[in-house]
Amino acid sequence: MTDSPARPAPLADPHLVYDPLAGDGPKDVVVLGSTGSIGTQAIDLVLRNPDRFRVTALSANGGRVALLAEQAHRLRVRTVSVAREDAVPALREALAAAYGPGEPLPEILAGPQAATELAASDCHTVLNGITGSIGLAPTLAALEAGRTLALANKESLIVGGPLVTALAKPGQIIPVDSEHAALFQALAAGTRADVRKLVVTASGGPFRGRSKADLADVTVQDALAHPTWAMGPVITVNSATLVNKGLEVIEAHLLYDIPFDRIEVVVHPQSYVHSMVEFTDGSTIAQATPPDMRGPIAIGLGWPERVPDAAPAFDWSKASTWEFFPLDNDAFPSVNLARHVGELAGTAPAVFNAANEECVEAFLNGALPFNGIMETVTRVVEEHGTPETGTSLTVSDVLEAETRARTRAREITATTATAEARA
Repeated sequence: MTDSPARPAPLADPHLVYDPLAGDGPKDVVVLGSTGSIGTQAIDLVLRNPDRFRVTALSANGGRVALLAEQAHRLRVRTVSVAREDAVPALREALAAAYGPGEPLPEILAGPQAATELAASDCHTVLNGITGSIGLAPTLAALEAGRTLALANKESLIVGGPLVTALAKPGQIIPVDSEHAALFQALAAGTRADVRKLVVTASGGPFRGRSKADLADVTVQDALAHPTWAMGPVITVNSATLVNKGLEVIEAHLLYDIPFDRIEVVVHPQSYVHSMVEFTDGSTIAQATPPDMRGPIAIGLGWPERVPDAAPAFDWSKASTWEFFPLDNDAFPSVNLARHVGELAGTAPAVFNAANEECVEAFLNGALPFNGIMETVTRVVEEHGTPETGTSLTVSDVLEAETRARTRAREITATTATAEARA
């Protein structure tokens, strides 16, 4: 009788520390997406903890060059990059204005591959705070270069799951999403064999309690009015449709190697409990803090150490009410659809994500009704069918599938808009 092969270690495991460059002094960190929500909060954390962290390089899209230049000057980074090459002249002017006479200016990189180049540069940790699937190439570059990856860019794991799992060493990825940072910490309470279920919490977004019919006429302004979190428009709409929870279910499956039927979503409007782990003895361990992303960012940058006063704590002298509700899968079909594409694997998650990004943009531009987002995404996924699975997936496969999905989503959206105009 032969022993069964050992299961692979999860990508994210609090019991394992991947730290090939451990040493004294602050950790050198590269921040990708530095002018976005995650990036700005990470920089705030770094500036308050100069003995722990030192930022060596920053990347941004290029739309907020004044902020990027200010960040570069305050952090004294070696390199800054922008994805938009046309932003370089404005960035040079902003840097000249931010730096004093005689102060050496940082090196400037530009173009679609600039962030990927920085992700492989000499540092201890790469914080990937880029929004969207364009974060895949930097994720792969950081892993291949042997950097610890603090991952806030969930899309790169969603669309490139097999590519990421093939490169990542045990413990090399530290999740920065509030839900996955919560699961990461709760999982430290037991062994892998002790885990019965992962419970991912959802605020329910601005439309909690509404039926599918109630959602037919909601406006962009309605969808952007998130009750507990301040985020960018795409992420906020994803929270309104609960697509973000669907993506997080796929992400949890990939990070922790837990089957989809053991990952549950529960609605928790207060957003105090960020996720929970149910163990085989009936115990449930929850991670709870007031809604603030600086805590998960501190876990991503500092693990296995905690950063004191990274984020606010609860005032337990004040009364509060914490509520939990089951998810309404009829009004919010996105989670079950995400489970479906996650089980299909291959390029199916990339199709789901790309179609959703196109539909969210159409909704924000007034070209698609709110319920039309998931109706269109579902149709694109169904037309894609069952993709080939296995270890043969390549970046080209992912990019081609995304392109087809985006094209098809735009075609369906245009047809929908034309039909509504004629009605």
